[in-house]
Amino acid sequence: MKNTIIYTFTDEAPALATRAFFPILQAFVKPLGLEVYERDISLAGRILAAFPECLDQRQRCSDALAELGELVKRPDANVIKLPNISASIPQLVDAIAELRGQGYAVPVYPETPQDDAQREVKARYAKVLGSAVNPVIREGNSDRRVAAPVKEYARKNPHSMGAWSPSSKTCVASMSTGDFYGSELSHTFGQADTLRIELVGRSGQRQVLKEQLSVKAGEIVDASFMDIARLRDFYTQQFHQASQSGVLLSLHLKTTMMKVSDPVIFGHAVKVYLGQAYQKHSEALSAAGIDPNNGLEPMLERLGQLSDPQKELILADIQAAIATGPALAMVNSSKGISNLHTPSGMIVDASMAAAIRDGGRMWGPDGKIQDTLMVVPDRSYATFYQAVIDFCKANGAFDPRTMGNVANVGLMAQQAEEYGSHNKTFIIPFVGEVQVTTQDGSLVFRHSVAAGDIWRMCQTADAAVRDWVRLAVVRA
Repeated sequence: MKNTIIYTFTDEAPALATRAFFPILQAFVKPLGLEVYERDISLAGRILAAFPECLDQRQRCSDALAELGELVKRPDANVIKLPNISASIPQLVDAIAELRGQGYAVPVYPETPQDDAQREVKARYAKVLGSAVNPVIREGNSDRRVAAPVKEYARKNPHSMGAWSPSSKTCVASMSTGDFYGSELSHTFGQADTLRIELVGRSGQRQVLKEQLSVKAGEIVDASFMDIARLRDFYTQQFHQASQSGVLLSLHLKTTMMKVSDPVIFGHAVKVYLGQAYQKHSEALSAAGIDPNNGLEPMLERLGQLSDPQKELILADIQAAIATGPALAMVNSSKGISNLHTPSGMIVDASMAAAIRDGGRMWGPDGKIQDTLMVVPDRSYATFYQAVIDFCKANGAFDPRTMGNVANVGLMAQQAEEYGSHNKTFIIPFVGEVQVTTQDGSLVFRHSVAAGDIWRMCQTADAAVRDWVRLAVVRA
């Protein structure tokens, strides 16, 4: 691999630029004796790679992501990874339908598996969902810096910035208790061990959530949970506050990367927003195969397809709830696509930055830009955004012509922190206590939880932390 560069083909916009730049890159590096090869890690490519037995020989493609996962462990690996879709369930379902429409006989996504075969299909698709690429390819920590020519261009050609008013009603709302931030416990292991995660019910019933979980010497393990009852109370309070203040309501999560926890957090927002309408029709919606975790758009589409005589009543109640609730920030005002239409509609690191750039305002259903109550349930990063908003209210908008830039050195090597939490995140099935124990039975963590709570655990290797600190010092 010494004289080779891998260039990933993905399906994220701008695909035309990705394709157009590829031959330019090849032409530039060829005189240096370097070869550039393409690998398909697009959503469609990953779906096809997951089901080779369903395709004829001409349709099959190799599992390029697995190949790259091994490649990046080599010191001579060079991979140019373009932006890729972290697919939500609605996006996955659409991609499957498109592939099937073109003659690829991949199985339909079974949202509620009825047998072992369907459970196996869903498990394979789970590996395609969400942030499936980054945890595999990002074997090392991230080092992101603005190239000097890019920064100079931005200064000479500043993009538009919305004006900030000191009287802006825009603010960030986050939970004061019951979130991941407030419940986190951590432990550093002095020696290698094997962990077991078990849910122990109040009446003594036990359910193993994960076992034979290896940890290395020096590894940091943390565990936390989201209290769903408190989350729903928080939503109720903030949605009412948005109505009272006359501002837009927006929800900002990481539903694609945090593919187990955040779609559930999103789904509770949908249910609380619809209020009595959802409570009244929850059984009918469930019977119709409608999952609020997927958002309002598939809910309304599915209801429109039903022949159930109750359909019109359900639709009327839902539309009434939307009309009387706080006005939602829009992803696309002209098409009527709101913040709660799909879980991938507003990804916090992109949507919050865009809103701050627009003077703390977002687009409303009327096509006008307005102050917004930005709901970021977990305090882990919500307070950072509020600090930026406070600064802009006091000092005005950032000026691209004069402002500096920040180098980002991120801890993510070897699936550090939340990058590796997917297989250790669980929706709690019954009231009890989650216990994490070592091989000899010693208790590491315990959390009292209720049915529906979201519990998760993360691991961070000692080598990843040491490299992270080293990289920061070198870049400084």
